Parts: sequence; structure tokens; C-alpha cells
Amino acid sequence: MDTDKNPGRTRFADYFVICGLDLSSGLEPDTFAGDNLQSTPLERPYKSKVLGHYPENVSWNPFDKNAVCMLCLPNGLQFRTQKNNLEPKFHSFVITKEDGKRTYGASYVFYEETKNRKICSAMQTLQAMHLTELSSGRSKRTPDQNIRSLPRQFNSRSLPRHFKLSAHTAAAQSYYDLSKDTLYVTKCIALISQHQFVHAQQSFLASLHRCWKEQGTPSLEASVYNLLYEVTVPPPGRSLSFCCYPEERVIIQSPALMEDLPAFDFPLRELFTLLGVDCVVQLFTCLLLENQILLCSGEYQRLMLVAESLTALLLPFSWPHVYVPILPASCHHFLDAPVPFVMGLHTRESRVNIPSEANLCYMDLDTRLLQTPEELPTFPHKAEFISEICDVLRRFKVSGDHLDVNWNNNTSDVMSSSCISVRNRKHSWADELEDNPSLTQGSETLQRIVSMTRRTGLSLDGLDDIEGEWDSLVDDGFSEDTYLTTEVQYARDLRINNAIREIFLNRFVQIFSTYEHFIIQPNQDKDEWLSNRESMQNFDKATFLSDQPQRHLPFLSRFIETQMFATLIDNKILSNWNKMDQRLRVFERRIKMLRKRYGEALVRTPCYEPCVTISDTQILLDRRMSDLDAEIPPPREMCPNRTSRSTVGGFPILDPLLLSQEPHKSKKRNILRSRSGSLDDLDSNQQTTQRRSEAKPLGICGERLAAIPPKCDPSPALIAQTNWNFVEKLLKDCKHKIKRMLVEKLGSEALEMGHCAQTSIVEENTLIASLCDLLERVWSHGLQKKQGKSALWAHLSNYLEFEECNDTSKPIDPNFLTPDLSSDTPDLSPISEIKQRSRSETRTSNTRRLSEDNHQQPSLRPLPNTLVYDLRSVQAMTDIKTNIGYARAFIRLSLEKKLLSRHLRTLLSETTLLRTQYKRYAFLRCEEEKEQFLYHLLTLNAVDYNCFTNTYLNTRIPYRVAVYPSRKSSFCSTTANCWVAISGTNGETQRIPIPKGVLEFVFHHKNVGTLTTLRIGHDNAGLSPKWLVDQVIVRNEVTGHCYIFPCGRWLGKGIDDDSTERLLVGEKEKYSDGDKVNGSRLRSPSVPPAKRQLSLSQIQHMLGDCVNSLGKYFSRLQSKDCPNNSLTVLLCGESGLVASLEQVFSYGFKSNRLFGRNLYIWDYIVKVKEDLEGLSGQCDAVRYFFNLVTAISHSAHSLGKDGKFQIFVCLSFRDHLLHHFVVDVLAGSRATLEMYEESSFFREPNLLNYLVHMLKSLAIFDITLENSLTHGVTY
Repeated sequence: MDTDKNPGRTRFADYFVICGLDLSSGLEPDTFAGDNLQSTPLERPYKSKVLGHYPENVSWNPFDKNAVCMLCLPNGLQFRTQKNNLEPKFHSFVITKEDGKRTYGASYVFYEETKNRKICSAMQTLQAMHLTELSSGRSKRTPDQNIRSLPRQFNSRSLPRHFKLSAHTAAAQSYYDLSKDTLYVTKCIALISQHQFVHAQQSFLASLHRCWKEQGTPSLEASVYNLLYEVTVPPPGRSLSFCCYPEERVIIQSPALMEDLPAFDFPLRELFTLLGVDCVVQLFTCLLLENQILLCSGEYQRLMLVAESLTALLLPFSWPHVYVPILPASCHHFLDAPVPFVMGLHTRESRVNIPSEANLCYMDLDTRLLQTPEELPTFPHKAEFISEICDVLRRFKVSGDHLDVNWNNNTSDVMSSSCISVRNRKHSWADELEDNPSLTQGSETLQRIVSMTRRTGLSLDGLDDIEGEWDSLVDDGFSEDTYLTTEVQYARDLRINNAIREIFLNRFVQIFSTYEHFIIQPNQDKDEWLSNRESMQNFDKATFLSDQPQRHLPFLSRFIETQMFATLIDNKILSNWNKMDQRLRVFERRIKMLRKRYGEALVRTPCYEPCVTISDTQILLDRRMSDLDAEIPPPREMCPNRTSRSTVGGFPILDPLLLSQEPHKSKKRNILRSRSGSLDDLDSNQQTTQRRSEAKPLGICGERLAAIPPKCDPSPALIAQTNWNFVEKLLKDCKHKIKRMLVEKLGSEALEMGHCAQTSIVEENTLIASLCDLLERVWSHGLQKKQGKSALWAHLSNYLEFEECNDTSKPIDPNFLTPDLSSDTPDLSPISEIKQRSRSETRTSNTRRLSEDNHQQPSLRPLPNTLVYDLRSVQAMTDIKTNIGYARAFIRLSLEKKLLSRHLRTLLSETTLLRTQYKRYAFLRCEEEKEQFLYHLLTLNAVDYNCFTNTYLNTRIPYRVAVYPSRKSSFCSTTANCWVAISGTNGETQRIPIPKGVLEFVFHHKNVGTLTTLRIGHDNAGLSPKWLVDQVIVRNEVTGHCYIFPCGRWLGKGIDDDSTERLLVGEKEKYSDGDKVNGSRLRSPSVPPAKRQLSLSQIQHMLGDCVNSLGKYFSRLQSKDCPNNSLTVLLCGESGLVASLEQVFSYGFKSNRLFGRNLYIWDYIVKVKEDLEGLSGQCDAVRYFFNLVTAISHSAHSLGKDGKFQIFVCLSFRDHLLHHFVVDVLAGSRATLEMYEESSFFREPNLLNYLVHMLKSLAIFDITLENSLTHGVTY
């Protein structure tokens, strides 16, 4: 706490306030509360005023009487009779000033009898006027128009219907009879402070009210004076106590600045017993995503409890938006704010229409009715997170009606739909403790997590004794039914708060443990950075998300876009110039502890890791609560001759002169004496003497963290041995990680062959991120001078600069196909193309004109496999902002190209650069270990990775297209306007024109992933549009992946099957060498069926293999994280479903010429359709068949007959109609009887049953086709 800038920060309270009815003003309606004339006079709010505040003013916190009065009595003055409940109520509140500074208050509202005749007569008169209006019918109690506009169903974003005024419990309680009833009016006593010690404030106000009621001693002025001037806030890490009437001891403790979490005094126990754990986590998720949060309750303190608890659990983040936990009636217009907010609304005042906002989260605290926004993503590890919270509540013996363990444990659902959930009590925690004997032996969830951690090979130091420490720390000797004193319950609540808050903070520590590596540090001074802050990006979000598990991306991708996350990053950057924010300091310390525990290279494993710091902070808390640093003496009577005040006149106005005399510092210092000296002395000496609570740093308790080595000058031998241990550890980690990557990846390839799954995309992504982290550690060891966040990228950048400087002195070897960077020739410099791509969003082309020799084919030159080329490719990625991001992109690219070991060997071969950057003992300068390290990396070439292609989905990639026409001289060119369109696992391109007279060109497009299909066609224009295309090759110029799309068919009308557009299915070529590519002749669906007719057994075997492959594909698809092949290849590939059915349709036909040169299978389909026209009583299958064939004929004009048959098979397969068409349409048609032999599949019963059985087995799967396969056909 900064006491230098604000001397008032040491005061416990700045003001004592009395609010209530001003008899001199009489009854004044509260106009800000809205139109309440339809209510009885007893139910209407009336204007309250500040009757007195002490002292008059303090310089550091000017008194705002309007705000204080509004929040002390948010609903104005309330009148009641003896027939109503007159119990006092307490609530706290927050006053937010224009500069964002917060002042805290506590209000104790009670009813006191009013015998003022004018007031009683006025109330009686209002009552009579109200009854007269009711009897005359001029004022009927009808719902307000705003109530009518509220939604009738709970799935709306407006307030539910139950927000209207609740019905009266008894009509008699709403009326006042002057002759029979006693009239009571609300009054409140309040404290205004810069600190939020809710328990101490409530204890003092309640005891002061009890002292007045019981006519106790000392006087009210003495108690208030003692609190205002003699009770101070203890320094960080200290505690003190003061006395309240009659002899109640109240403890105030301040957390230490470094070890403890910031002060928080609301009991989280009440939050979870009120709402339940699952409901709190959902609310918390909405808060993190900065949705609008509207809390409603009939109790003001409930609103404060939930709002303050949720925002406190945000640590290390803070809520930066509108925050009004108690919204006064005069501020209801705030609900229209189109910004994120947290607001609390009193239920009786909720007759206000709320705009229908999709991001509004509504929570009724009294009925526990929760309504969340649409598509709310799930908090990472939600199930395990809830389980850990429940375990803590069980250990502290917390029970309640709404605490149940029947929460949704389905962690596979990434999105939770918009819902309204009302939780009913299933059973309490007490029932759970009785029914589950394992709870007495510790948390079953914790045991499961520990065993999981052991299996992953992580360190378990300190975890083994967690439960023992918990048992000793939590067991306070009290059962659930034991009555606890106020002081004991308060201490227990603080311990629960500490445990719960540590668990929430641990979640953020685990998720963002490496966040510092992704911060884009500024290269300018503070003032310049602040002036350009709005236009700058300071966090590399793309790289950070690429390291996260896939199932957490829906939440994390939205959360890192919030203002609270941006504020944390800003505070981290500002710590370069200013003092670090306290919340950030705590967060950084927890991350440092985590790294000490698991090592600097924390592996971001997808498993859940529980919190292990609870007992450490609890020890410090217990020490402060049990061993107080100071005891404030009881209040001294200031008026020895005072007379006893009667309670008949109500709570009195205090003497302002007595309460305005601030004591001298010397007198105050004598009052604050403790056993070890004054608190002021302790505070001033904390720079030279370590405080008792900070004597042992956090994490040393229980020896859970590695001890910090003493700061002494070790011997050279010790230095050498230590560094040698580092080298051995790095090499050991390298062996372990690469071995695990190989085992997991080989397991996934075994899955492709039909074996059980061993890995997932999430695990693979985590393992690759772990490898990146390992390489950063290797390159950071023994550095001469740190050159940024990424030591690897700094070395790579220096190497690139070194090569550029020496490039002019090296002759260019024409046999070494590295592009000449100094040349402007576009066809020899794909690197320059990539650089241009990063600066322009328009499509560029790099073309090679054909010579006069029409026999020339495009010569697809191999890509250079040099380190410089790949570094240039990574530098051209515009969506990466940090050095860490570039390094990880380089690693992923090299891993995908199987060049990681080779590139790193090239980098390390430059010994001059290596010696200048690294010390002699560095890992990279240990020859033997370095060779072993590179050899282990070389083994990764045995497996295939797509870690670059599947990660950087928004990167613009240059694709080189080479079209190979027929080698016949007369068919190598066309006069038509040609185009291509490419589809992949991440999307598809639009039609890309092929430049005239060009067979090889380059276009740029957002990464479409692994290529699957290519459509090629033309507009059939010109004198000679017919074009015989042999094949098309597409190459990714960054990754080097080459895809071959065989064709061998004509494009043009009046030739072949009249097709001007063909769909080609590609396969990735194993070689990137252009010569090897040119010789490939893989089959495409557009290639005509082989002239040699397959035998029956061969056709059955082909069809069976195809069906089995499709079945395996869909079974793997059910596991969302499992890699899978393209469905397009399985349908339209060489041995796909379309090719198999071509053989089935061709078998047993009477004429060998029918499917020859002029007639195709589609002609048979059309003839069947024509035979069905005009027939009555058709079944559903016949009608669907008729509509489908008609739609294909009318929509796919550019497709040939083979292409139309392909669409027919794909759409029938998608809609589960293929087997129906065979048995209900084709087998019984007249065209089949005329054209097929009896031995065909359609006429031979056994073959027909076999065909239907095979096709029917595929009808159980849900199928989604690529757009390129459907061609936009609908029916």
C-alpha cells in the first residue's frame, strides 16, 4: 500500500455517516425511483438525506453526499408497521469516481419508530387518497407498459417476466391505520473507507447499533472516534485487532505484497452455497469473455457478494469496464449501455425493459436462474476445475442446499448452448461425505490427477504430501454442526477464500505460463509507446494459439481479444519503466514458482495440473490471524459527564466537534503500541528488516520448490560441472521428447492402417510445441549476449545476414539450384515472389512464355532446399509479430519438409558465427553432444508432419500451377479462356484464370491446407477451343508439397463426353523433383474406365475394399482429434466408390459398344429416368431419383457425362439413397431388362443382394461433401 502519496490510506475509515428521514422536510416522494403511484403509500420509496457525517471533510477523499445517500439507502426511505419484518440489514457498496478511483462503503439499515405527528398524519392522508382512487376506479393496479414488453419465454435476452412486483404476502401489511399501527421508517449508519474490510465494518456497525439499543458504554462518540482516528490499517503482512461493544474482538489483517494474494474480505463460501460451483464457473466464463453481466436479487448484499467475488477471482486480470454492483433506481438508464458491464439490480425495481442483447448474461441470485449468451465456449479443463473446487469445499466441510456434485462432466463439448438452467438440490455435501468413504482419505480427483502426472513423467516433488498437509491445515476440530464464534468463522472464511482464489489463479498460471515469450516489446521510449499504443499490436496471438490444445481454442481465441487481457499485457510492458502492478507481481511470482518446479522449459501438456500453493499461503494467513502485531485499546470515554440517551427519539445525531478533533501523531503513536513496537515503526523498518510473514519466501514451505543457490562466487570446477550437468540434461530431454514424438506419430500412422489410435492432433500439437521449447533452451545455453526473446531466431537472423554479406564473394554454382537473390529474373527467384506477396493483397503471377516450339512442356524446376530460402519464406509471413513466433514457424516448416536436422546442421556449421555468439561451455559448442542432438532430430524424418500447413491457416501461400497438355502437337494449345480452381482441407479458391499462352504460373492465396481436388475448364471460345490435358501439377512454394492431378481427357464440346470442365483428384507426390513428377500417371476419376473388363471376383473385391475404407474413415472421424484422409479421395479416387460402381454398371451389359466411344453410363441413367416419366403411384425412391437426375441435367451444363455420373453417385451416397435407387429403381426398370444380361448385378438376385448390402452399410454415416463434388446441384 502506497502511504506516501496518500496519508489517508492508513486510516480504517474516513467517514461515519447517518442517513434517514429529515423531519424538517417532511415526506418527499423519491422521483428517481420511477412511477410508484399504483403502490400503497407504505410500499412507495421516499427521499432520504444525509443527517450527519463525521468528520466534515478529509482532503484525500472529499465527501459526496449524493452518492453516499443514494447507495446507503438505494431504494430510498421505506415505511413499515409492526406487522412487517423489521430486522436490520447490512450491505456494502462501491462508489466509482470519474477518475476510476473506487471508494468503499458499508451501510447498516434498521427501522426506528417515528412518532412525529406530521409524518404519521401525512401517511394516513396518503393512505386515504390511495383508497379513494382505488374505489373510484381511476387508478387500477395494471401492469406497466414496460412489464408488457418483457419476454414471455426464458430463451429471450430480456429480463424474465417474474421481474414485476411480487404479490403481497398479506393485504393487511400494505395498509397503515393511524389508530392501531405503529409507524417505522428506515435509517442507516454507514462507514466510508478506502479499504474494503467488510467483516470488520459490519461488526462495528452492528455493535454500535446494539450499544445504542442497550444504552451501553462508552458513548457513541467515543466508539466512532476510536474507529476513525485510532484504528488503522496494518502494514502489508501485519495484523491487528480492535474491540467492539460489548467485548467483541475484530481482527484486521493485510496480506504481504509478494507472497499473498491481494486483500479480499467477502466470504466465497457464501457464493458457492448460494449458486453452486457449476453456476459460478459459467458466470465466471461470461465475465472473462467480457459479456454484459446482469445480477438480480432482492438482497443488496447478495449483489455485492457475487459481483465482488467474481471480479476478485479474475486475478491477475482486472475488470476494466462499467462496474455498478448496486444500481440505484435513478441510474437504470445505464442498462442501455452498449459496452460490457457488471451491474446489480434490485428485484423489486426491475420493471425496466432490457434491450435484447445476444451477449447478455442474466443471473437471478434468489432463484438461481442463469441465462448465458449464445455459443458460450467452455472454460479450459472445466470438469477437472470444478472437481478441484468441490474437493476444497468438501475438505472445509462446506455444505448448502445448492451445493451438488451432479454437474455436467462432458469435457468433449467445446460449446455450451444458450440455456436457462435452474438447479434443483440433489444432495448436499454432507450426504456426499457420508456416502463416499474415499473422501475421508483425500480427493479421488486429486489422486487421479497425480497418477496421470506420474504417467507423463513430470516431477511430483511436493505432490505426495499434499493431502497430508491439507489434512493438518484444514482440520480445525469443528464438525459441520459445531457452532462457531464470529471470529473463528471469519478466520475459516479467509482460509476458504485463500484456497479458492489460489485454485482460480493457478488456472491462469497454467494457461499463460509462457505468455511473456509472445509479448512484442516496444523499441521506443515510454511516451512514444503510449502515444502510439492504440495502433500497435503487442501480443503475438497467432503463435500463442498455435501452441494451445485444439479444444481450448474457442475460449482462448476470444479471451485474448478482451480488454482485460490487453490491459495485463500493457501493464507488463509498462513494468519496463514503472513499478510493476501488484496483481501482475503476484502472477509473475506464481509463474516463477511453476518454472522452478518443472524447469524453465515448461511443457504445455493437455492434462490438468492442480494447485500446489494453497498450504504455503495458508500458513502465512494463519500466522497473521493467530499472532497479532498490535491490539488497539478499547474506546476511551470522551465525555465523562455525559447523560444517557434515550432510544425513543431514534438514533441520535452525534457531536461534530468531538468527532472533528484529530489526535496528534505522538498521541496516536502511543495508542498503537504493540509488543514489538508501533506499527509505524514496523512499517518504516520493513526496508531493512524482513517482516515476519515474509521471513520464508513463498514455496519454500514443505521444500516444494528447488532451493535458490547462495549468491557466492563458485569455483571454476563447480561452474564446469554445473554446465556439464546442463548439457547432459538437454541431451537427455532431446532423446526423450523425440522418442515420444516418434512413438506417438507412428501410432497415428498405424491408425491409418486400421490399428488402434495412439495420438491426436491436440497431443501432436503439444509435442511439437514442446520440441520448440526444447530447441529454445538448447540455443539459450551459454549465450554470450541475449539478443531478444528467441535465441534460435536471433542465431538464424545473424546467419542470414552473414550469408548476405558474403554472398557477393562466392561464385554461383549453376548446378546448385539456389535462386540468385541479386537477380531480378522472376522465374529464378521464388523468394522475391514471397516478399512481394507480403506487401500486396492482389494476385500476382510469375509466368514462363511458351516458345514457338509447340512441343515444349512446362519444366517445373525443383525448389531449393536451402536454409536461406526457408528463412525468407518465414520472414514473409505477415501474421507473425514476434521472434518466438518466427522461430516456431521455422521449426514447423522444417519439420514438415523433413529438413530440420539438415538446416540446423547448416546453421551450426558456420563456426565463426557460433564462436562469436556462444561461450565455450555452451551445448552448441560441445561437438559430441551436438552431433548426437542432430542425429536424434534426423530420426524425425521417418514420419510425416503437416504441422506448418495445419497451423498457419491464414498465411498467404504462393502456389505454382503447371498444366501438361497432350504431347500430340495439334492438341497442346487452345483458343478458349481457361481456368483452374483448387480445393483443400482448409477451403477452396475461386476460379483462377490461366494466362493466355502460358502453361506454368504462380498465384497467391490464403492457405487452403492439404490439396484434394482441382477443377479445370474453359469457356469453349475461339476457333480451336478443344484441349487435351494430360495432367496438372500444383506445388506449394513454401512447403514444397507437390500434388499431381491426372486427367488424360478432352475439354471441349463435340468431343469425348462434351465436357468443358473436369474434376481431378490429386495425390501428394513423394518427390519434389520435377523430372520424377513428370513421369507419374496416377489415375483420376475423369480418366475413362480401363478397356479390359474386370472379372466378377475382381469387381467384388474392389467394391468391398472401397466400402471397408469408407467405414474406417467414418469410425476415425468420430474421434475429433484423430487425423483422417480426405473423403474426396475415397469417393472419387482411383479405387474409390465412383470407380467401383463404374465397374459394377459395366458388368453384364449386352452390347460392348454401349459404353464405348459414344455412349456412357449417364445415358443409361437418363433412359431409366425417361422410362419412369408419366407413371403413376411412384414410391419415394423413384421420385427422388427423378428429381436428382433432372437437377443434374439442368445444373451441370459444363460437365460431361462421366462428371454427371460422378455427381449422381456422390449425392446419392450423401443422402443415403444409393441402395434404394439400385433395388427400387434400376433393378426393376424396363431399360435394365433390355440392356443387361441376366448375370449382371441388377438382374442376378445374389449379386443384387450383395450390392445392396454393401451400399446399405454406408447409410449409417453422416456425410459432408466438398463443394467441388456437388457442383451446386440441389434437388
